[in-house]
Amino acid sequence: MNASETSSPFQRPGIRGFLHRPAQPSGEGLVLAHGAGANCNAPVLLAAAGAFQAAGVTVLRCDLPFRQKRSSGPPHPSGAAEDREGLRLAAAALREIAAGAVYLGGHSYGGRQASILAAERPDAAEALLLLSYPLHPPNKPEQLRTAHFPNLRAPATFVHGAADPFGSIAEMEQAIASIPAQARLIVADGAGHDLKRGRLDFAPIVAAVQASVRP
Repeated sequence: MNASETSSPFQRPGIRGFLHRPAQPSGEGLVLAHGAGANCNAPVLLAAAGAFQAAGVTVLRCDLPFRQKRSSGPPHPSGAAEDREGLRLAAAALREIAAGAVYLGGHSYGGRQASILAAERPDAAEALLLLSYPLHPPNKPEQLRTAHFPNLRAPATFVHGAADPFGSIAEMEQAIASIPAQARLIVADGAGHDLKRGRLDFAPIVAAVQASVRP
């Protein structure tokens, strides 16, 4: 049974997605958002949701507001604040279901907006999961998207493909060093930005996120 078969639709004002309820809940929750060209049914989000659900975490895969408005096309920079508000609403809704720590994250653009929200609102989540963080546009290493990193107070787990054109592993290591909170980088050998190639084992990723908030 795959992740999509163990979830149910979830919709509230400003929120649209799917809720994964584990058989034995740990009390933890995870909000997952998609990248600029995808939606909440992206394969990497389904894989992550299934792994965290199996570990007892309640997962909400959600479509960001820009995707709720139209089924295709990238987000516009002017709508980024609205996308972050959608993430905030999703995390708040999940807190009504999961009594423990709530994690916030996503793939590429979704993870970037989750991290900016966490920098702006430290109470938004207890930890971050950032899959393929888009450190800079391909071939434009000078256009770093890290201005908010020094304001991050939540521990962050980054998962990055060794062949990701949005940032090399060396560039990621240098950028993450500017985060004052605990930050860990997990490298997916052979994988690109979509994390499809190579072997991506979510078990250590789940363990890293959970350990980041436990004494």
